[in-house]
Amino acid sequence: MRKNKSADRLSLPVMILLFVLPLLAVFVSLFFGRYHVSLQEVFLSFVRPQSVPLASRVAVLQLRLPRAVAAAFAGASLAVSGAAFQSVFRNPLVNSGILGVSNGAGFGACVAIIFFGGGVFTYFFSFVFAVAAVLLSYFAGRISRVTTSITMVLGGTIVGAFFNALVSIMKYVADPYSQLPSITFWFMGSFASVGYTHLYALIPMGFGMILVFLSRWKLNVLSMGEKEAASLGVDVRKAQILIIGGATLCTAAAVCISGTIGWVGLVIPHIGRMIAGNSNQKLIPVSISLGAGFMVVMDLLSRTLTGSEIPIGILCALIGTPFFVYLLKKSKGGFRL
Repeated sequence: MRKNKSADRLSLPVMILLFVLPLLAVFVSLFFGRYHVSLQEVFLSFVRPQSVPLASRVAVLQLRLPRAVAAAFAGASLAVSGAAFQSVFRNPLVNSGILGVSNGAGFGACVAIIFFGGGVFTYFFSFVFAVAAVLLSYFAGRISRVTTSITMVLGGTIVGAFFNALVSIMKYVADPYSQLPSITFWFMGSFASVGYTHLYALIPMGFGMILVFLSRWKLNVLSMGEKEAASLGVDVRKAQILIIGGATLCTAAAVCISGTIGWVGLVIPHIGRMIAGNSNQKLIPVSISLGAGFMVVMDLLSRTLTGSEIPIGILCALIGTPFFVYLLKKSKGGFRL
């Protein structure tokens, strides 16, 4: 594993900024929207809500706050799972949906929309099928009672293609006037319908991030190769199951409340490497911070740039990709696994 010497150590101001970034992004998002809320009204909404007009109080506490918190957790989850998968599979092109999580979640959302009318069933079925897709990927890549990184990725590709075919069937049989538009919008990604009742998804996201965070030293060893990791005394199979399980919980829970957002898990870890280097000891917390802040900002832009809300999956790709190309050119490819 090569080192990025320019980013071996993070300065104290950088660490403070990374810690404050997601908190600041959530706080700023409370002020902006179609309904104007002043700084004083935002503060009073938390300390003396009775003194704030009802419309302002509802905008801050019931609409913007749960949405911003959900966006922060979803962004952090997608980023940290992408970083974990890239190290486990030793592939810089791997993203958080490599094992078919997004494809399985998409099929689950289609089932919920077509057969159960959507609503809360969408979150439940998308989460269940997302986890099921990863389990199928693991067993599809199992050869002679052994699952290697390469065969697992191949299994994820196969399972992803299978669920894509099922999604196409669902779109074909869906009602073109009601169900098909709902399916299409879900795949574009959005936090528009998120409220406090949906924040239960933060539990698996938080648990998954904790698992990956506590295993970040094992990620450093696994990124050197399975044989090298085994020679250093790491139980490769158990480490892979633990890390992939945590990353799967992160991605599945994030996708079930936001829909498909594919850019974050691929690129945010690489931006983190430009800042913190290749060591997962620093990369994982940096990815959590960058992913959370980035997603909150993208969600804020999605609901304020135009009169109608822009799907966040589209906005992430339109804004994020050129920005990453700029960073790539400026750093001259200064990141490696």
